Amino acid sequence: MSTKHVSFFASVEKNFDKAAAHTGLPKGLLEQIKLCNAVYQMRFPVKVGREYHVIEAYRVQHSHHRLPTKGGIRFSLGVNQDEVMALAALMTYKCAIVDVPFGGAKGGVKINPKNYTTPQLQKITRRYTTELIRKNFIGPGIDVPAPDYGTGGREMAWILDTYLTFHHGEIDAVGCVTGKPVSQNGIQGRTEATGRGVYYGLRELVSFKDDMKAIGLEEGMEGKTMVIQGLGNVGYHTAKISQHEGGAKIIGVAEYEGSISKPSGIDIDALMKHRKETGSILNFPGAENLPTREAALELECDILVPAALENQITVENAPRIKAKIIGEAANGPITADAEEILLKKGIVIVPDMYLNAGGVTVSYFEWLKNLSHMRFGRMEKRFNHNTYENIIATVERLTGKRIGKKERSVITKGGDEIDLVNSGLEETMITAYRQIRDTAKRNKKITDLRTAAFVCALNKISSDYLALGIFP
Repeated sequence: MSTKHVSFFASVEKNFDKAAAHTGLPKGLLEQIKLCNAVYQMRFPVKVGREYHVIEAYRVQHSHHRLPTKGGIRFSLGVNQDEVMALAALMTYKCAIVDVPFGGAKGGVKINPKNYTTPQLQKITRRYTTELIRKNFIGPGIDVPAPDYGTGGREMAWILDTYLTFHHGEIDAVGCVTGKPVSQNGIQGRTEATGRGVYYGLRELVSFKDDMKAIGLEEGMEGKTMVIQGLGNVGYHTAKISQHEGGAKIIGVAEYEGSISKPSGIDIDALMKHRKETGSILNFPGAENLPTREAALELECDILVPAALENQITVENAPRIKAKIIGEAANGPITADAEEILLKKGIVIVPDMYLNAGGVTVSYFEWLKNLSHMRFGRMEKRFNHNTYENIIATVERLTGKRIGKKERSVITKGGDEIDLVNSGLEETMITAYRQIRDTAKRNKKITDLRTAAFVCALNKISSDYLALGIFP
C-alpha cells in the first residue's frame, strides 16, 4: 500500500498508447477514444450538525460512443479529478472487452464516510444526486451510476429515491442506478459479482495447460497458493469463492491494519470472524504477523490478488514481487512503470479492465431487468422444470429404473435469478478472456495480456465510432 504518488490517469494513457501502436487505427480516432468527453467538477454545501461542510465531488463521462455511460461512485478522501478520469476511462475499455453496451463513466465524493453519521451520509448522497440531475448527468438512458469504494446498496437506494422525486412517473426510472438492494429493484448476485468475476477470470487463465507450463504451474485452480490484498467486498468474495469452489489455498492476507501469512492455508470465513471480533486480521490463530501491511504482497505464491486501491505495486516494491500470476481485482493496482519490471520477470498480469468486469456485467443484467420490469427466470423457470420432469419420467419408464429424490431435484431444477446471473457472468468472463488470449496469440508483437485487452477494446470501440459515420 505504497504512498508514492503516481498519476493514475497517466498510467492508463501510457498503457493506451502502448496498445494503440498495434491497432493501425487513424490518429484522430484514437485521440477521440483516449480523451474524456465530459468532466463535471462540483462543490456543494451540506449542513452537518451546526456547521456547513463544502463537499468536493466529480462525475466524469469518458466516452459517449454508446449510451448510457456507466460507472461507480466512490466515497473517499483520495478522490480527485485525475483518479476519477482514470477510472472512467477504464470503464470504457472494460465495457467494450466484456461486450456490455455502455460508455465509461465514474463518480467520486471527497469524504471519509466513517466521519459521518448515516443521516449525514444520506444528506450528502442526495445532494450529490441532485447536482447530477441538474446537469443531466444521470438517467437510465444517459448515465447510470453504481457502487464503488465506500458505497453500497444503501447509497444506491438513496440515489434512486432522489431521482424518482425529480422524475415522477418516468416508466424506466429505476434503471437510473444499479447495485440497488434486491428489495429496491436490484438483482441477486450483484454484491459478490466482481469477486466472482475475478474467480471466473483466473480460473479460465489457469485452464490452459500450455500457458501454465510456460510459467511452471499445473493447470487448474485446485491447490494454487493465493495472496489477497484487501478484504473489502471484492477481495473477500474473490478469496471465498476461489477457496470454496476452486480449491485454492489462501496463504497470505493484507489489510489496512497489517498483513499475515499462514503457509498451511487461511480459512477466509474464520479470518473474517476473527477480524469482526478483534477489529484486526492480526494475531489470527496459527498465522504469522508480518512486519508491514505491504509485506504480504511480497510473499512467494502462485497468484497475487491486489483488491484494494490503485498504485499499490510501484517501481519501489515491484522487484520484490514473487508471484507467478497477478490478478488485478482492484482498479489500477500496478503502475505502468512497475508493470514493465514485472513483465521482465515473467510474471503474468491479468489486467483490471478485464478481471474486475464482473461488477459492471451484473450491473448490466440489473439494468436490463429494470427496463424489462421483470425478474430473470420468472417466465421460464417452471416451464424448464416441467420439461426436465417429463424427460426424467420418460427415461424411468423406458429403463424401468427410478432416479433418487435428491438427484431428481438437481436434474429438474429450473434456473432461479441467481443461477441465471452467475451463468451469464461465467459465460461473459470466459468469452472475454478467450478473445484477449486469441488477440495475443495472433499478434506476436503483443507480449502481455493488458496490451491484448486494450487492443480488443480499441477495435470494438472504433467499430462503433466508424458505424456512426463520424470517422470516414
